[in-house]
Amino acid sequence: MGKCYRVNNKTAERPRRLWVRERLDRELQLVGKYGLKNKREVWRTQLVLATIRKKARELLVLDERDTKRVIEGAALLRRLTRLGVIEESQQRLDFLLSLTPEKFLDRRLQTRVSEILGKSIHESRNLVFGSHIRVAKRIVNIPSFMVRVSSDAFIGIAPYSAHRKASGASVRLGRRAKRNASE
Repeated sequence: MGKCYRVNNKTAERPRRLWVRERLDRELQLVGKYGLKNKREVWRTQLVLATIRKKARELLVLDERDTKRVIEGAALLRRLTRLGVIEESQQRLDFLLSLTPEKFLDRRLQTRVSEILGKSIHESRNLVFGSHIRVAKRIVNIPSFMVRVSSDAFIGIAPYSAHRKASGASVRLGRRAKRNASE
């Protein structure tokens, strides 16, 4: 047998108690509000949030002048600021303990497309999944793609998308259309 190269890191973690009414209602509201596919996407966001909180708690225990706290804390804060999860005025580790899943779900490409292009949350998921959306020059077809603050201005419809004609923009012809136009 050869060596197994699969990565077995968990991306989502199920709740310990599955049938708690308040949690089920809260998750269902998040799924509906953000147009998520299933609750695993909520659990994945909660796992990311839990790891960030855990790291912040470990760093808060250390002395303020400790080099590990200074370097890793600044890196964590910079990364979350670049993602748009925290603001420039919230550059302290204390603010990381009060983060909510909504902050992360607001930065998903699906949510950004629905806010920027004015589409519904479900239509924006279909646009992203159908490769009709680009971020800067990259066509992105992953609805859970985390959009940085600097990339917000560069979200648009892909150049070869059929939806580009409807927006009235100039359209780049595809391979088939070029061939038909030359005949």
